Amino acid sequence: MNSSPADSSVKTPVKLGLCLGALGIVFGDIGTSPLYTMKECLHYLPDVDKTEGVLGILSLMFWALVFEVCFKYIAFVMRADNRGEGGIFALLALSHKGNGSDGQGIRRGLGISTILILAGAALLFGDGVITPAISVLGAAEGFVTFNPGFDRYVVPTAVVILAGLFLVQRKGTDAIGRLFGPVMLVWFLVLGTLGAIHLFDSLAVFHALNPMYGFKLLWTHPAQATAVLGGIVLTITGAEALYADMGHFGRPAIVRAWYFVVFPGLLLNYFGQGAYAISHPLDTTNPFFALAPDGPLRVGLVILSIFAAIIASQALISGTFSLTRQAIQLGYFPRLKILHTNAEYEGQIYVPFMNFFLAAGSIAVVIGFGSSSNLAAAYGIAVTGTMVVTSYAFFRVTRLNWKWPLLGALSLCVVFLVFDLVFFGSNFHKISDGGWLPLGMAVVILAVMHTWKSGRNEIQEKIYGGAITELELSAVAKSKSIVRVSGSAVFMVATPKGTPLALLHHLKANKCLQQTVVLLTIGTVEVPAVDDEERMTLESMGEGIWRAVGRYGYMESPSVTKLIDRIKAQGVPVNPQSTTYYFNREMIITGGNARMFEWQKSLYAFLSRNARPVKDYYQIMPTQIIEIGLPVQL
Repeated sequence: MNSSPADSSVKTPVKLGLCLGALGIVFGDIGTSPLYTMKECLHYLPDVDKTEGVLGILSLMFWALVFEVCFKYIAFVMRADNRGEGGIFALLALSHKGNGSDGQGIRRGLGISTILILAGAALLFGDGVITPAISVLGAAEGFVTFNPGFDRYVVPTAVVILAGLFLVQRKGTDAIGRLFGPVMLVWFLVLGTLGAIHLFDSLAVFHALNPMYGFKLLWTHPAQATAVLGGIVLTITGAEALYADMGHFGRPAIVRAWYFVVFPGLLLNYFGQGAYAISHPLDTTNPFFALAPDGPLRVGLVILSIFAAIIASQALISGTFSLTRQAIQLGYFPRLKILHTNAEYEGQIYVPFMNFFLAAGSIAVVIGFGSSSNLAAAYGIAVTGTMVVTSYAFFRVTRLNWKWPLLGALSLCVVFLVFDLVFFGSNFHKISDGGWLPLGMAVVILAVMHTWKSGRNEIQEKIYGGAITELELSAVAKSKSIVRVSGSAVFMVATPKGTPLALLHHLKANKCLQQTVVLLTIGTVEVPAVDDEERMTLESMGEGIWRAVGRYGYMESPSVTKLIDRIKAQGVPVNPQSTTYYFNREMIITGGNARMFEWQKSLYAFLSRNARPVKDYYQIMPTQIIEIGLPVQL
């Protein structure tokens, strides 16, 4: 079992700083759930005594948080870290270890298990569209509680906030990010304080700690049980972020922030809302905003809610950027333009295409659904689907990586899956009301990932299956029909074996070869980051020909320039400023015998034409690049 590094030697101020940072990044989604969750649960409440119904809802909320967050994620899933990193791709990598991979650490197969885990990743992309929309809408609706006439301005306000949020992404989040932690600390303190004050409205809410109240509500009203559980799910949206963002702050900081700040704040607020609902049975106001008295305090709560919603949205946006880079690095997604917004921090990136996709999707969702209540129908199914996939992937990790006995691994993960599948199933009734949206987006994303990976595998096989060996290349280089000219050349090759076709075409067309030739392969291994001493290997093949293999983790961006500097530092006579780089430019032709559906071949051809060229992805000066056309029939 992997474990987070011990932090006993870390100084207390550093620990507090990590906890504060975790509040701003990790808990934004689950921390803004009180904006709309109790309101939605009360909406689905069966026709029962108000006190009985509220106690049942509170009991289900409490035990959902305890089981999913405290038990499943904190006690078990967060221990499945890949060199300190978490997330769906960490589970994918861990579930492959010891299960066969190619020379670069990337498993070639696309089995059922891999597809299921990729489906979980695809659902997270859908969550990245819906979460900003529902969080900002829920916060903006707070103005309606003290001025009903503001209702017609809720959607325009939410659209303006979202548009501004996505517009500033290109500038980076470093400056505003420093405010995330303190603002969210204030947010959770306000949540807890307002909830604690209203506990005295009805002390009966403490009975909800008894799980029988929740079971009784579901058992005695089976027809409404699914709808009620569909609302309860909103309580735990964002639980996946604890695991996904673990690498930024470490497990200990996230656990401390959860138990000392977030969990108490959420419980006090939910129970305070419940006490208010019991003592005001005829009040249809959103109980969250009703906790603050009319006037300046409620206005202040609405404004603070908007800031918290923006922070929650920012965390999802940044997380989607990171998820996109991981998918690209692992070969499951077409290359996209990735910009680094901070020279000091590798993780702060901006992906223009994904930013546009999220912005257009979130704004369209706000306009299309119009309210957080309507949008709640689309929310939850993506989150619970990802939770199901996480439980399955965790089972694979316990068996293949940790070598747990089958009985122990199965017993624990079946418990996880039973609860996850119940929550997932409780959202099926939402499909016709909006749940189709995240599912539809996930299907499209999954089709793209599966097609891209399958197409890359087919091309690797077709292009390099019959490549000549290094020994033959050395003989060709010594041939009298080949003129050796001064200078250096780098031929980019996808695999660390054989000879790149770009080099063969160059020899055939020009009958010459530079005095120094480097065959450079850039591979991704299934770890978040590669240690500096393992970054590159270099070997001489004779006759001035060298083979270099650069290795990067799935959370790193490759740099050809730095690799060439390393090669030069090891005595290879290359001049980075005058070196010529040779690339293949694939031209995909359909109608071949590739093991892909015809629609996949056409889709891959489209994706290949529109993907960012490899030369641009590696950020090499255009004046130093020569591209050689390479027709490939799939």
